[in-house]
Amino acid sequence: YCYTLNLCMPKYITIDWLEIFSNYLIKLQKKYNFFLLGGDLSKSKQLMISSTFFGHAEYKNIIHRNHVNIDDDIWITGNLGESYVGLKFLKNKISKNLNIKIKNYFLKKYYYPTPCMIGYKIAKYCNSGIDISDGFISDLKKIVGTRFGAEIKLNFLPTSRFMKIILKKNFLRFDEIINCGDDYELILIVPNKYSNKIQEIADKNKIKISKIGKIIKTNGII
Repeated sequence: YCYTLNLCMPKYITIDWLEIFSNYLIKLQKKYNFFLLGGDLSKSKQLMISSTFFGHAEYKNIIHRNHVNIDDDIWITGNLGESYVGLKFLKNKISKNLNIKIKNYFLKKYYYPTPCMIGYKIAKYCNSGIDISDGFISDLKKIVGTRFGAEIKLNFLPTSRFMKIILKKNFLRFDEIINCGDDYELILIVPNKYSNKIQEIADKNKIKISKIGKIIKTNGII
């Protein structure tokens, strides 16, 4: 809905820099329909940018983190691990011999993550949900807690065609992908009776979504 912005600026920041920065903020605000509420400007030895974002929702549309039932389906939007691969490229942890198109794909995922905007459209069909910011496994554990568990089909976990190349060349282990953060995709827990509805809404909005498992009684992730 809106956000605050704190900008700590070193001496090299110029009026031209601020104009470019401000114009891009305006572009993002128009794209996602939110506005700047206020913030703070200060001097510093290095550039620091900090934002806090605020949203609102009707109570009936709020998706809780831990409302799950046995046999509920587990869904994921988008693909896993792509921001992490971009970071690995930046740290020169992945071979430079790869196609530049592949490298740029992952760098874009790291620098410019695209938030999944389907949450409010499917809220009434979901029992629970969370964004994948700390890693798929870690965030799924927050949902199942100590009362339930999750059965996951590893070959159903969504990865892009470029990620398959990274894995095939052994630049990355699969367990790294399911434990890395900053994907900003969604884990959704949905009663089985709404499976077709979830897929229908995702297709209509051109959002990739994958059913990857279900909630079970046995504690832990299997």
